[in-house]
Amino acid sequence: MKIVKKLFQAVCLAALFLSAGFLIYHMVYLPMENKKLVAELKGNFPEPEAPGASGSEKKDQPAGRKCPVATVDLVTLRKQYLDVQGWLTIPDTGIDYPVLQSEQENGEFYLKRNYKKEYDINGSLFLQADCKVSESRNLIIYGHNMNSGAMFGNLDLYADETYYQEHPFAYLQTEDGIQEYQIVTVQKADRDLFPFQQQLPDAEAVQEYLKAAKRREVFETGDDYLKGICDKVLTLISCSYEWSGARNIVLAVPVSGAFWAEKCS
Repeated sequence: MKIVKKLFQAVCLAALFLSAGFLIYHMVYLPMENKKLVAELKGNFPEPEAPGASGSEKKDQPAGRKCPVATVDLVTLRKQYLDVQGWLTIPDTGIDYPVLQSEQENGEFYLKRNYKKEYDINGSLFLQADCKVSESRNLIIYGHNMNSGAMFGNLDLYADETYYQEHPFAYLQTEDGIQEYQIVTVQKADRDLFPFQQQLPDAEAVQEYLKAAKRREVFETGDDYLKGICDKVLTLISCSYEWSGARNIVLAVPVSGAFWAEKCS
């Protein structure tokens, strides 16, 4: 009887260590490796200095402002990694990643792959396959809701009004430059409740899209952004788990006059 008891205890202990190892591997090791990979990419392609300018003296900055986030040499980066369409940074949220895009025939290619096209459980942030980063009025970016906080693992924190107020701006760099966006509304919805995957043909459609989103927002955010003409929107999507198909949906609109066409870092 004692042998059976000891054997049972040994099995339980082994299961405990195995479970702990599994959690450490997925919650610590894999996210760390992913962050190293992204840091390596950003470090290998630093934004070059604009000719004749340095630091705060760089020219043509919006209203005399410095670009608030570090950027990359996207043109050179894309020569090696053509599927990188941009770089999304939301300060102090852990979101600071390249945005990938695959062919429409395999639109979720980067769901579980990194920018090197290698398998990665964290996946990548990726642009909806029918979006054109320089043309589309609705730029739809997806990312996993990782428990570790990697990718869009912290996007669901925007459902808290205080967090929303403390992290109001997102920065999307493309080959055209870097645009500052203000986060204006947050939802818990699905494709049926809010058809976030739609392409928007004109500024009027953008306004209707934003109005529809506002009717479903999780808390009141004000409506100043609906009083002007907004012709573009950034839609950030991750899974949520309140019901099958639920999504965290965060919408942001361009900040007028906050587009840096010049290189900045």
